[in-house]
Amino acid sequence: MTLQRQIGFWLLSLGAFVLFLVVFRDVLLPFIAALALAYLLDPLADRLERIGMSRLAATIVILVVFLLMFVLALVLLAPLLGQQLAGLVARLPADAAKLQALVLEQGGPWLERFGGTKLTEEAQNSLGNLVGEATKWVGSVLQSLWTGGTAIVGVFSLLVLTPVIAFYLLVDWDRMMATVDGWLPLDHRETIRGLLREMDVSIAGFLRGQALVCLLLGLFYAVGLSLLGVNFGALIGIISGFLSFIPYVGSLTGLVLSVGVAIVQFWPDWTWPLATLAVFAVGQFLEGNIFQPKFVGDSIGVHPVWLMFALLAFGSLFGFVGLLLAVPLAAIIGVLCRFALRRYLASNIYHGGDATRAAEVQARLGTDG
Repeated sequence: MTLQRQIGFWLLSLGAFVLFLVVFRDVLLPFIAALALAYLLDPLADRLERIGMSRLAATIVILVVFLLMFVLALVLLAPLLGQQLAGLVARLPADAAKLQALVLEQGGPWLERFGGTKLTEEAQNSLGNLVGEATKWVGSVLQSLWTGGTAIVGVFSLLVLTPVIAFYLLVDWDRMMATVDGWLPLDHRETIRGLLREMDVSIAGFLRGQALVCLLLGLFYAVGLSLLGVNFGALIGIISGFLSFIPYVGSLTGLVLSVGVAIVQFWPDWTWPLATLAVFAVGQFLEGNIFQPKFVGDSIGVHPVWLMFALLAFGSLFGFVGLLLAVPLAAIIGVLCRFALRRYLASNIYHGGDATRAAEVQARLGTDG
């Protein structure tokens, strides 16, 4: 097969994959979640197989334990988080209006000093419109997430279908991987296997590590804010931890929400808002200096800016399914780009026909991985 036909084949395959995601994105959520669950739990199943358990028994044990832990966490957290979510939706307009009044009360004299009364009135109107629209949007989003029929169907499919699909995938995982390996083109099989191993290391290391980081951060923020007595502290902490898979977004969202709530709740005492700020400062220190280096490191090999772009782009194109696929696809694209760059740096296109130099660079790049 010529190079042009190979490129055409892979571009056609990519187009078919994108079309499949676009057409079936509304029903893919439980399948993507089950695939991720089976992928993450496969090493544990392999370990149980090595100690003498059958694949079927290992799969049953793993999924039963996982489901028990999930149900236990749901039973313990759902009533608390549901109560706090309802309270947050109910109090959001009043708290936002109070926060707006505090900002204008404290900042009004400065605005009058530098811009006069007109600037103060304009700032008040702009801030009022901004707070009103933001409050309306956040309230509608939270309410739709909690009561919307689509959300209920999505949660039902996740809770019921995902474990069933994950069971079948986990049981047949090794056979599926062997089948796919047999489909690889013979001329490029070792190269593709090397790329797949690199992708596997990047994706698995990041997903397992980042999931643990999100869990630890969510627990830290929830416990810290709750101990300070901040209203809706557990809910804000869990949201911050969940969003921490997007660089800086989780901590920034939690910081704005918690400090805003603390100011409204404890004003004019600045002690507790500053203590709330300290909780997030400690959380950022733990994330940047302990959690991320220990559990994630540089496993994904993708710059945070590219990761944020991937999350926004795939989320915009494919919705929540796109968010789930963003990190694995970003890692895969990163591996392919590094491979293409290595080939380019070792090619005559880069060296201008210097075959000796190209061979030296190829050898060095192969050694460096």
